[in-house]
Amino acid sequence: MNEFLRNPEALFDIRGKVAIVVGASGAFGTLAAQVLAGAGAKVAVFAGNAEALGGTAAACRELGAPVFSMVTRPADEAQCEEIVAKTVEAFGGVDILIVASGKNDVSKIGEMTPARFLDVMDANVTQSWLMARAAGKQMLAQGRGGKIVLMSSARGKLGHPAGYSAYCASKSAIDGITRALGCEWGGAGITVNAIAPTVFRSPLTAWMFEDNERANEVRKGFLARVPKGRLGEPQDLAGPLLFLVSQASDFYTGHILDADGGYSAG
Repeated sequence: MNEFLRNPEALFDIRGKVAIVVGASGAFGTLAAQVLAGAGAKVAVFAGNAEALGGTAAACRELGAPVFSMVTRPADEAQCEEIVAKTVEAFGGVDILIVASGKNDVSKIGEMTPARFLDVMDANVTQSWLMARAAGKQMLAQGRGGKIVLMSSARGKLGHPAGYSAYCASKSAIDGITRALGCEWGGAGITVNAIAPTVFRSPLTAWMFEDNERANEVRKGFLARVPKGRLGEPQDLAGPLLFLVSQASDFYTGHILDADGGYSAG
């Protein structure tokens, strides 16, 4: 009998693993840090918002996790290298990287300046590439593989009439980076995957969950294209995340996991 059949849950065991979460003050970053902490990982959290980061770090400690936190963003090569170095200094290595930082700038293309377009691309693409590069170098040096999860979106595949030319382009690029690095590092045991959600409950989307005329109208139109018939909840991202950072996903790399209730299937 295969040994894993005696305890299939062990495939998802990440106790003692060292995880970096950048963008740990946002909705997904906060969730990711707490999921990893609750699963027994050592968590290093980074974000530019000191107050929100402090809340994330405190929540992870309440879950019993060793936590290192530092107020910084992956804005350039030096900062990304520092994020990895500080994590290694605190916990002795890096096993998991979650890049949850990013931004959107909704604007019709005729009204968007090149500078604003490039700002979105920098925040979503360049910084993800730099963080993956820095963490990947450390994982390669360690020689024990690793798990990298980037943040994509349903908009990596689908357009939007409201003015998402920058955001859609950036998330399509994340999908490309995910596939390229999955191929590049697969032989070294480093998996690179991305989660591509649609609308999930967060401070930015809370209005869509409200019971009023505007929210009901927007939600009805959106849900007409979602086979599951509801908007996403944080726990809908927790399971996919744990899968992608654990032994359970060792044979999965370069994959974009659509956490969207079937939205992209229609």
